[in-house]
Amino acid sequence: MKVKKILKWTGLSLLLIIIVLGVWQRELVAYGWLQLKGQLNVVNNAIPLEEFIELPTTTEEQKEKVEIILEAKSFAFDELGINYSDNYSTIFDQEGKPSMYVVTACELYYFKPRMWKFPVVGSLPYKGFFDLEKAREEARRIKDEEKLEVNIRTAGGWSTLGWFKDPVLSNMLNRSEGDLASLIIHELTHGTLFVKDSVTFNENLASFIGDKGAIMFLEKKYGKGSHQVIEYKQSLQDEITFKNYMLLAAQHLDSAYKAMRELPLEEKEEQKASVLQEIRTNYDTLTFVSDIYQGYFDERTPQNTFFMSMLRYNSQQQELERQLQTDFGGDLLAYLTYLKKRFPSL
Repeated sequence: MKVKKILKWTGLSLLLIIIVLGVWQRELVAYGWLQLKGQLNVVNNAIPLEEFIELPTTTEEQKEKVEIILEAKSFAFDELGINYSDNYSTIFDQEGKPSMYVVTACELYYFKPRMWKFPVVGSLPYKGFFDLEKAREEARRIKDEEKLEVNIRTAGGWSTLGWFKDPVLSNMLNRSEGDLASLIIHELTHGTLFVKDSVTFNENLASFIGDKGAIMFLEKKYGKGSHQVIEYKQSLQDEITFKNYMLLAAQHLDSAYKAMRELPLEEKEEQKASVLQEIRTNYDTLTFVSDIYQGYFDERTPQNTFFMSMLRYNSQQQELERQLQTDFGGDLLAYLTYLKKRFPSL
């Protein structure tokens, strides 16, 4: 009887705790439920890559891209020290639509991102939604209640850090070979090393390993002097030119914000508009090999959320490169092995 009584009270206590947590964190619980449903929809409707290849609607180009994904995965596991997983062995048909929308927010006159707190992963400067209207609701709420600058972007891919079997998203197959390999290695890096409350490090590292790994992948597949490697390096150089300019622009804008801190609101807005116009005008002096980045601001207005994203994903690239070359002689496998031992991962 005593055992039954203990079990009964234990069960009631656990139920009470769940109810209290549900009331106390009802918004987080509701969000988590929506995300779980969205993620399960993706996972449950994904099919094996082998099955996708056999579909009569699958084009030869799509079959080639699937083969690239499989090759890039094997290369990442065997050559880069990426932890083995079954991720990206299935594919989810997006039907040409985005699968996830990401809300970011930032102060109007200085670079302070809005942070969202989550269990396990800690604080993140973005919040993802599978439902576009829910993302818009969150953006409107933050803009109206917190008076922040808000942006909604789509996600080309994401990692659930081992909670689910991450599928290939069908829109990924529209990427070039090098870009696709980089994306797959980027996301696999998140599943290998993801440090709590260290978003900037995590994203910079994944981008760094993704780009470096893609070059190594193409070099092994086609040879160092091949046109595939040369073309990808050229595209990366354009990307580096673009990112370096944006990082310098972010630093310039940040300095301007600090200088105008004590100014009245109207003057702040005037000076901010002037600096942003200067950034747009100077951008047109840049030279690119391809047309991808030409006229980037012709139909866009640069925002703090954009510059914060650039800093989040790219501000540590030079330091990572220095460590790789100086401490590990350019050996990417040795570098990632060291990082996995040094940092605790979720």
